[in-house]
Amino acid sequence: MNATSRGSSTLKVASYLLKNCLPPSLLLRNVSGNAKFLNGAMKSVEPDLSPPTFDFEHLCGDKVVESVRQNISSRKGDGNIDLVLALYKEHLNDEGNEDVKRKLLEAAACIPNRTHPQVLEYGSDSKVISSTGSKFDYNFKPKSFPDLTAQHNLFRYENMTNLTGFRSYFLSGNLAALEAALIKYTLSYLLENGFKLISVPDIFKKSIIKSCGMVTDGERHQIYCLDENLFGKDWCLSGTSEIAIANYLRNRKFHSSELPINFAAVSRCYRAEISQLAEERGLYRVHQFTKVEMFSVCSPDESAAILDTFRAHQEKLFADLNLHFLTLDMAAHELGAQAYRKYDIEAWMPGRQKYGEISSCSDCTDFQARRFNIKCDGGFAHTVNGTACAIPRLLLTLVETHQTEDGNVRIPAALQKFTGFNRLIDNAEELQKYSLSKIMTHFYKYWDHTQPLNPRKKKRK
Repeated sequence: MNATSRGSSTLKVASYLLKNCLPPSLLLRNVSGNAKFLNGAMKSVEPDLSPPTFDFEHLCGDKVVESVRQNISSRKGDGNIDLVLALYKEHLNDEGNEDVKRKLLEAAACIPNRTHPQVLEYGSDSKVISSTGSKFDYNFKPKSFPDLTAQHNLFRYENMTNLTGFRSYFLSGNLAALEAALIKYTLSYLLENGFKLISVPDIFKKSIIKSCGMVTDGERHQIYCLDENLFGKDWCLSGTSEIAIANYLRNRKFHSSELPINFAAVSRCYRAEISQLAEERGLYRVHQFTKVEMFSVCSPDESAAILDTFRAHQEKLFADLNLHFLTLDMAAHELGAQAYRKYDIEAWMPGRQKYGEISSCSDCTDFQARRFNIKCDGGFAHTVNGTACAIPRLLLTLVETHQTEDGNVRIPAALQKFTGFNRLIDNAEELQKYSLSKIMTHFYKYWDHTQPLNPRKKKRK
């Protein structure tokens, strides 16, 4: 076989693998030395997405249009129901016009999901529906996560921009072991509760991400896009495994007796969000992190109950780590495009002296199912998703909450069988360094800087 035929054969194999959902990241690892091959293979592939299905008779009905308009306004969404109306009328007059049909589907896809009636009653403020645990009473001033971990060489995040980019980090030693333990702890719980483990790819077409209801363009988007010259147009890094699982289920037809199916996935997540706030330094807001995701495909009459079940799973996981947190029913403008209802969990972070979001779960009803053609008994299925464990913020909360005055961190009992240790710093020399540092800090705080450190005795005349 000559070089030309070998190249053609390889390209066909790559295209076949990509079309059948083999992660492009796997191909990148295997053929990273052949840029021309990658360029051709990825450019030649388009996702096999059926057009989204919308109920235009309902959406454009006289009794519905005004409520849709108000819903868009309350959610601060980008949808334009008047444009949908105009294009729908034009489509009815000229059903063979493919350009009008394409524009109509694009405009309709921007209309956000409906909003739960109870959420609309909250106005612009999310409602705290429960509080779990209580703030720890420390007899010392709690330190922040970076201050607790960086001095023991467990966490590195400064002076790395030229090497690994802005807001990147290294975890090492027992802190890296604690990260792994959190993943094992979470997966162990989910598998015991009937979730099916799934491993997912991290690279998708922009159209797939849009179909989940996420913003991919404009100033508000958080998506990393791959170089078009190398990989073809619109290939992006995934921000959550929710995208992968929804895509995994596309064009599937279920009987209600088969549902619900609950999935658990561990994946790397990539977010291009930016913050210049000093309080968000360290691990609070980063560009890439590991997350354990829950995802359910279910019948329409099950999604509300499954949302409550997902929330209960989250609260159980965090309560067993002895964390203090609030559960909030989120206001309409916090729902994004896809969620009908969403709960957030905000944990108290003693070092930051603030609550911070560590988890959320959403009932997306049929929003994603219509875009991925996921059916149930002839109609559309519902999807529910939730974060079981987002490593950076959960790790931050855990370390800050369970810190001790000597600079160590107690490991909660629920985690110890996964860590193999009950203290984060198990090296006496490291703690001694911390204690010496603390003594010197105290000394310099009260030292009179106007006086020399070793004043010489005055000579007698």
